Amino acid sequence: MRDWIRSLLAGRPWWMNALMLFSAYMAFVYVPWDLFMKPVAHDEEVWFGIRFTGWAAKATEPLHWAIYAAGAYGFHRMRPWMWPWASVYVGQIAVAMLVWNLVYVESGSGWAFGILSGAAFAGLAAVLWQARPRFQPASHLLRERYGEWALVTGASAGIGADFARALAGEGLSCVLTARREEKLRALASELEQTHGVATRVVAVDLAEASGADALVDAVADLEIAVLVNNAGAGYAGRFERQDSERLRAMVQLNCTAPVVLTSRLLPAMRERGRGAIVVVGSIAGRQPLPLHGVYSATKAFDLLFGEALSVELSGQGIDVLVIEPGPTATEFQSVAGEIEHRREPAANVVRLALESLGRQPSAVSGWFNWLRANVATRLLPRPLVAWIARDVIAPRIPEEMR
Repeated sequence: MRDWIRSLLAGRPWWMNALMLFSAYMAFVYVPWDLFMKPVAHDEEVWFGIRFTGWAAKATEPLHWAIYAAGAYGFHRMRPWMWPWASVYVGQIAVAMLVWNLVYVESGSGWAFGILSGAAFAGLAAVLWQARPRFQPASHLLRERYGEWALVTGASAGIGADFARALAGEGLSCVLTARREEKLRALASELEQTHGVATRVVAVDLAEASGADALVDAVADLEIAVLVNNAGAGYAGRFERQDSERLRAMVQLNCTAPVVLTSRLLPAMRERGRGAIVVVGSIAGRQPLPLHGVYSATKAFDLLFGEALSVELSGQGIDVLVIEPGPTATEFQSVAGEIEHRREPAANVVRLALESLGRQPSAVSGWFNWLRANVATRLLPRPLVAWIARDVIAPRIPEEMR
């Protein structure tokens, strides 16, 4: 518990931790009590010093709740959108304190207290305004944080290719690996010409039992600073209609390969005292997913593996992140045997991953995906979630595989 609290409060000054805890108290204790328990006749809310009572006050409380919930989350994850909105909201409180005491407090001390309290909150608003750099991703390049070389699996297309482009843009030389050597070489040429970085192409099939070890042996002379475990595959359809060998290969690719690669490359990172490990999971790993049952199980494995590793390596200079996209504009759907449906650009997933690296153990890409990954599984019984998921997935599966 002590270590968890220390981790929760790390990375912020004490006053910002106080604001985070206060926002959490307001969002999860006070405002719900105010909204659901306080009698309407006794309810009061204040905006810009203007007093609302009764049902008018009740009507404003959901907005208050949303603001404090966003504040608790924003301080916890140090989200960029917290600037300037945290400062603006505290500025509103400064105005409210001044107006309230001038208008509604009848004693002679109202003027003095209004000026003092308004000034105090105005000062806090100014401090939050000046805290913009704290809410921004680290300004120095990933190469300076972690080292020279990145290894990206599944780099021939989709999320892997975009990871390679983004990392090369940060100055990292890239090892590109996948099965399709011609696509890897085309990407390597692009990275060298566009970003001036070194590259190495290693064509290997990580779905084979020897693939991960062969890859590590091929880069034994390099100091791998960033490992992106991106290679993965899906397989859609009713379980008894799926091919056993293809299922075996998917488990090998999605689960065994990341474990072996991480196991063999991590010791050198530990010796250097810095490095980063990214595991590309999926929101499918947050729940049972009928008609994608084995795939969702492999992604649950990836999520738990990565989050556990992030705690083991905390404070040792090695950042671990599980990035969890939803449907993404890659080759995944066609390879998995799904019917095409709306998808998120792969570049969005990569952007969030690099912004979140070093800040949190896992991140879900896209607000709607976050709702699907968290709200349903936390509020509804797991069996019901599985039935709902089946109804969502079924229209994406060809009739002959349902």
